Amino acid sequence: MARLKYAARKRMPKSSFAIPSAKTKSNPAGKGAYPIPDKAHARNALARVSQFGSSAQKAAVRSKVAKKFPAIGKRKKAGR
Repeated sequence: MARLKYAARKRMPKSSFAIPSAKTKSNPAGKGAYPIPDKAHARNALARVSQFGSSAQKAAVRSKVAKKFPAIGKRKKAGR
């Protein structure tokens, strides 16, 4: 997985995050959680939310990853 540096993360659009966030006093940039700019980060987002996320966050991340990267999460059938 390519390293995502702070400056690059800061420039990413909200659509590149699995859970976009609104601007608040504690989050002035309005950036979200679980960046998914590529497949490696999407897989990592699924793993992290599985460990630390609430059930609502898990559903949101799974949905966003499936929408952006449909092949991730699909199981291959045996014999193929």
